[in-house]
Amino acid sequence: MWLKLAWTAWTLLWASAYGLYHGAENFLWFCDLANFAIAAGLWIESPLLLSWQAVSVLLVQVLYLVDVVVRFLLGFYPIGATKFMFDEGIPLEIRLLSLCLHLVTPPVLVWGLARLGYDRRALPLQVATAAAVLAVSYFGGPDRNINWSWGPLFRAQEVVPPALYVAVAVIGYTILLYLPTHLFFSRVWPRRAPSPAPGP
Repeated sequence: MWLKLAWTAWTLLWASAYGLYHGAENFLWFCDLANFAIAAGLWIESPLLLSWQAVSVLLVQVLYLVDVVVRFLLGFYPIGATKFMFDEGIPLEIRLLSLCLHLVTPPVLVWGLARLGYDRRALPLQVATAAAVLAVSYFGGPDRNINWSWGPLFRAQEVVPPALYVAVAVIGYTILLYLPTHLFFSRVWPRRAPSPAPGP
């Protein structure tokens, strides 16, 4: 119960600050959407909701933390996806909220999967969600480049037509992010189907 209440309070605080600073369309980011889905998953103790978000964001958030830590300690970005975290033009409290979001989410998801098991339906659900969310994110334009729907690492690409890139991104995210996470948790914490009730 304490985790359910704490995550709900955190989500309300984070959403209020983010909404005021970034605007409502910022909630289209996969990591932002995960906050709300995790809250629901914790309250109803749903292995599918937590598995779905693990497939969606867990690997991304680990890479985010690697990028921030290496930049902070060694002075360079191994990936280059978190330059905004060191942009003094962005209020410190907003950057700290982003850091907390990516720092806290992975252990909560891992704890949930260890307790409830991994639901294999998460992979097709996330692939379908990614296709829909990337298509919507595309209409935010190249300046916002939400979910990198116009190009990787916040830069719009010019190799293929923009609409085609959305399809390429869905395939790329699936192969590089979703499938490895799915295979890992399918082996580590597979969710067992409930045993049938004994007959009369």
